[in-house]
Amino acid sequence: MTREKISRRELLTLAGAAGSGLALGAGGTRVLAAGTQSRTEPFHGEHQGGVATPQQERLHFAAFDLTTEDPAELRELMRGWTEAAARMCAGTPLGKESSTPYLPPDDTGEALGLDPGRLTITFGFGPTIFEKDGEDRFGLRNRRPDALVEIPPLPGDELDPKRCGGDLCVQACSDDAQVAFHAVRNLARVGRGVVVMRWAQPGFGRASSTSRTQQTPRNLMGFKDGTNNIRAEDEEEMRRYVWVGREGPGWMRGGTYLVARRIRMRIEVWDRSPLTEQERTIGRHRKSGAPLGKEDEFDPVDPGLLPSDSHVRLAHQNEEQKILRRSYSFTDGMDPETGQLDAGLFFICFQRDPRRQFIPLQRRLGSRDRLMEYIEHDGSAIFACPPGARRGSFVGDGLLPS
Repeated sequence: MTREKISRRELLTLAGAAGSGLALGAGGTRVLAAGTQSRTEPFHGEHQGGVATPQQERLHFAAFDLTTEDPAELRELMRGWTEAAARMCAGTPLGKESSTPYLPPDDTGEALGLDPGRLTITFGFGPTIFEKDGEDRFGLRNRRPDALVEIPPLPGDELDPKRCGGDLCVQACSDDAQVAFHAVRNLARVGRGVVVMRWAQPGFGRASSTSRTQQTPRNLMGFKDGTNNIRAEDEEEMRRYVWVGREGPGWMRGGTYLVARRIRMRIEVWDRSPLTEQERTIGRHRKSGAPLGKEDEFDPVDPGLLPSDSHVRLAHQNEEQKILRRSYSFTDGMDPETGQLDAGLFFICFQRDPRRQFIPLQRRLGSRDRLMEYIEHDGSAIFACPPGARRGSFVGDGLLPS
C-alpha cells in the first residue's frame, strides 16, 4: 500500500479509468487497495434514482418550503439542484476548488475523501406548489395530477404539524451517512434565498429490500420487515404498481408518488411483551421470518393460520394495494417528556396512485391492526416525483418549461 496526496476529482478519474480500486483516507491521502472501487449510481435516466436502486444503508430526508412566488425562480432552483445532485452522485464536489481565502468554498467539504457510497438523490413536488390556501401558486393548479392528493386523516394518526407536508422533498440515500447529509446540506445552500428547510429526518439501517440481491433486514422490533416487497427486478410489478403511466399527466409519466410517514415505536412497551404476543401481532415467527404456521420466510401467507388482527394478514388483503417500500429505522434520542426512546421507522413508499394504494391500505391497518398498540404515526407527507432527467435537462422540466 502506498500513500500520496491526491484531489478527490483525480481519485474519481483514476478510479473510473483504471478500475484499479482506490479510496481516499483522511486528509485526502490516496490509499491503494486491490479490489476497492468508488461506488456510484447513475443520476440521469428514465427514472429518478433512489426508487428502483438497491436500497442503500443510510438516509437523509428533508422537506422544504419555497419562499418565492416566482415560477422562474422555482425553475432555476430545480435546474441548480439537478446540476448539483448529478455532481454529488458522481462523487464530484460542487464548484471549483477555492483559491480565494476571503470567500467561502462552494462545497462544504465534509464528503471530501469519502466514497459516494452509491449516493442517489430523489426530488419530489408537494401539493402546495400547485395550490396553497385556495390560491393558484406559480400558475400550476391546472397541472396538478389527480393522484397528488393530501393524505386524509387516518385512524390512529397523532401527527405533529412540524413533521408534516412541504413544497418540495429531497431524499438522499447512501451507504455513508455523512455523504447523505452532505448532499442535503449542500442542496439547502444552493437553494438559499428561495427555499427554507421545513423538517428533516435521518435514517439508518435500511428496513426494506428493493432488490433480489439483498436479504430482508430487521426493524427495531426485531422482526424481518418487507419480505413480500416489490423488487426492482420485477419489471412487470414496477410498471403495474410504481411507475405512472398514461393515466397521469405527461410530465409525470415514468415518475412515481412518494409517501413518507414517521412511525414512532413504543419500544419500551414492545420489549415487555411476551414473544408469543409479538409474533401474533406481526403474524410471523421472529427468528425465521416465516408466516405463522410455516417454516420458511418466503412460504406463502395462509390467512387462516394468522390472527384476524395481525399486521401481515391485514396487509395482504388486497393485491391492488401493493406498494414499493423503502424505509429506514431512526432514532432521535430520548423524549424529554416521557423519558422514553424516540425511535422507530421512517416509512417511505412509492406507488402509481396513492388513492388506490397507500391510503386505503393504511386506513385498514390503522383501524384494525394490533400493531397500532405499539406504534404511532407522528409525521406525514406526500410528493410527486417526476421521471428522471436527461443530460442537459433538469428534474421537473416537463412541469416547469422555460
